[in-house]
Amino acid sequence: MRFFPVRRATTKALIILTFLVLFVLFFLPTAPVHFEDARSFLPFSEAVEFCGDLRWNVYPHRRNHRKIYDLVLASSELDWLEIRINELHHHVDYFVIVESTHTFTGSDKPLHVKESLGSFDKFRHQIIHHVLVDENLEFNTTWDREEFQRNAMFDQVFPKLAGPQKPNHGDVIMVSDMDEIPRPSTLIVLRNCDFPRLLTLSSQLYYYSFEWLHKGPAWPHPQATFYDGDQTIRPVPLRDIGQWDTKTPPDAIIMNSAWHCSSCFPKVNDVVNKIQSFSHTEYNKPQFVDRSEIVRRVRQGLDLFDRESEKYHHVPGNKDLPEYIQANPDQFGYLLSRQQPNANFEDYVVT
Repeated sequence: MRFFPVRRATTKALIILTFLVLFVLFFLPTAPVHFEDARSFLPFSEAVEFCGDLRWNVYPHRRNHRKIYDLVLASSELDWLEIRINELHHHVDYFVIVESTHTFTGSDKPLHVKESLGSFDKFRHQIIHHVLVDENLEFNTTWDREEFQRNAMFDQVFPKLAGPQKPNHGDVIMVSDMDEIPRPSTLIVLRNCDFPRLLTLSSQLYYYSFEWLHKGPAWPHPQATFYDGDQTIRPVPLRDIGQWDTKTPPDAIIMNSAWHCSSCFPKVNDVVNKIQSFSHTEYNKPQFVDRSEIVRRVRQGLDLFDRESEKYHHVPGNKDLPEYIQANPDQFGYLLSRQQPNANFEDYVVT
């Protein structure tokens, strides 16, 4: 995940763009409450009304099943993988999960998902797991390695898919970070509507837990496109349409169509590992990996890196979060509240 400094001109442009798009898209339409099979199309008359709320046509090729592929890079976020799969499995056909034996900074790391696939036996038929191949490759920067890993979610996986997993023209491809979770109703839109090639699924942005809501522009990820053979937009250029300084803006934005919970970890060590392993090496400094300081900042809703532009609004008892988290408060208490003396980090003891 990239952290971008908020520039006045960029923020103003984003706000203007957001309002312009809102005149066309508004927010997600309400999904039919009686909808039973989420991996099939809505009845045509309902699809016309549903997609019409976004001023889009109904997807025209309804005789064939339209698959949804959810592409994510995996690091060590097994809780988020569990949340993601349980929240979206009724809608997603295949979760494409790619992990590497190296972090973005080139350090060795375990294959956490591969070692834990047994925990996901219930969903194994929907999981396409791939260990990234990068032997004998050299990268000039951490960003080069990150981009290679992101593109590998398509480049190293899709050409090898066969049988029911093989993509057809028009199938939906989503590109997300693990902690960027589309709302289930968003996936009903993607399956049923004839959406444009470059689509941003704008997220509500939270930090540390769902009680700290970011003040400022919405998070401009994940992204979605559709399979188009050799002309398919690859993950990096697709994700780049959401960057603050993009030269290729999205064709459309659906506001409030996902959740993003940044630095929302159960352990302090997870926060430290993220800082030490992600591409923003400028933040890997002693004052930012001090565990007691991390706990203080998370409890008080302060930015981990002293960025003046990053402020958070406290939302105690927030209900705008994935249903799977709401249904399992004991397991995911750290995503609900950080007010405890140890900020609900399971590996930090206050003495």
